[in-house]
Amino acid sequence: MQHFEQSMYKLILETSTNLPADVREAIQAAREQEDEGTRSALSLSTIADNIHMAETNVSPICQDTGMPTFIVHCPVGANQIVMKKQILAAVAQATKDSKLRPNSVDSLTGANSGDNLGPGTPVIHFEQWEKEDVEVKLILKGGGCENKNIQYSLPMELEGLGKAGRDLDGIRKCVMHSVYQAQGQGCSAGFIGVGIGGDRTTGYELAKHQLFRHADDVNPNEELRKLEEYVMEHANQLGIGTMGFGGQVSLLGCKVGVMNRLPASFFVSVAYNCWAFRRQGVLLDASSGEIKEWVYRTGDTQPMTQSEQPKTAVASERREVVLQTPISEEQIRSLRVGDVVIINGIMHTGRDALHHHLMNHDAPVDLNGAAIYHCGPVMSKDESGEWHVRAAGPTTSIREEPYQGHIIKKFGIRAVIGKGGMGAKTLAALQEHGAVYLNAIGGAAQYYAECFKKVEGVDHMEFGIPEAMWHLQTEGFAAIVTMDSHGNSLHAEVEKDSFAKLSQFKEPVFV
Repeated sequence: MQHFEQSMYKLILETSTNLPADVREAIQAAREQEDEGTRSALSLSTIADNIHMAETNVSPICQDTGMPTFIVHCPVGANQIVMKKQILAAVAQATKDSKLRPNSVDSLTGANSGDNLGPGTPVIHFEQWEKEDVEVKLILKGGGCENKNIQYSLPMELEGLGKAGRDLDGIRKCVMHSVYQAQGQGCSAGFIGVGIGGDRTTGYELAKHQLFRHADDVNPNEELRKLEEYVMEHANQLGIGTMGFGGQVSLLGCKVGVMNRLPASFFVSVAYNCWAFRRQGVLLDASSGEIKEWVYRTGDTQPMTQSEQPKTAVASERREVVLQTPISEEQIRSLRVGDVVIINGIMHTGRDALHHHLMNHDAPVDLNGAAIYHCGPVMSKDESGEWHVRAAGPTTSIREEPYQGHIIKKFGIRAVIGKGGMGAKTLAALQEHGAVYLNAIGGAAQYYAECFKKVEGVDHMEFGIPEAMWHLQTEGFAAIVTMDSHGNSLHAEVEKDSFAKLSQFKEPVFV
């Protein structure tokens, strides 16, 4: 199959940069359901614009291109050894071309391979089938939503929902709880795949396989069809909304599968996927390896309706404040939850490795009055050796909760930017030291990349490109104050409200 490697490269490119039509339709329907002028409506408009920009720029929709997972169906006699080598070569080339972010990290040393190759990465599953063609499906599921996967072992007690037994109603409670616990940290509104049964490993595999179903299909199992419809109706009554800002739409799709289990075990496994639902597939000619057709309708068959409202307009009563770094404490103390902040000046990226390092070391630059961005960008270097930002949306901030308060105090940081919010420890530090948390739109990697006009420098490249500390000249970076210096947290409010709504679903439904 002389064209197989090239076809795999095309599959990776399409999956990373162009959302399929069925996902676009679900996002467009969510936009129509949200109340105009709300934070969630703003987020969905930015998301729609970002999808269009990624397609136009042929650049990653989200900077976290996740763990590439391939499902390959091939006829008897196909050389799987050669096919695997060519998939690996295509992944490495796509990484070199900045279509994938280098995400393969040594679990013991933290060293980044730089090409997305290493033990266990990428994930490739082969299965023979009784057809003449080769089918390859790919999903790029980012780490933020991967961290919101959850597995339940029934029977068990679920906070707010009571006992979940080994029956359809117990399963229902688990699925509802899985949406609640994700909040905005998995870049809601999201899609979920649910696996009922199996063991701990196969249950999760079954759940992830549900994400390969078409968003608009109908489950042939009548009981599971009813469960999917129930979850789609009632999960969107939790009020979590896009990015966890509160709103009408918290879930874009629910797909459920079932397999047999051991008598002693009853697992319900949930694979949570963000709105940036990047999965695509190709059907290949088995002799040449050329693409015959795409498994899912491509994005160009469903153009996104562009935003008509300004990206920073949330509601008429919302304030818009422009800040130039370095930022003073007085400016920070004037901000309140709900304010829209536009940042200009130098911004610094910092994720897990950097936060851990800064706990016991000095910063390479002066961070007094600085804005630090929880972001692992996709970067490329031109022929002159100059770096450019190719994709730069926020990462999930809660991972930095053990460090953030101390680092704010130690370095005088005034603005922390990320997605999904942070916890009580960080909230207390914001109040004590005069800082704010700004929630950017998760997955909007192309929208934010345009705000970075120049790369001023980089430190700690030993951590790898995503974890390095990039110093970026910024213009017009918009985000919303969701945790202020007065002890207020929108995230805590939404979680409390959604928990109260979750408790309404305690009573049996399926009998």
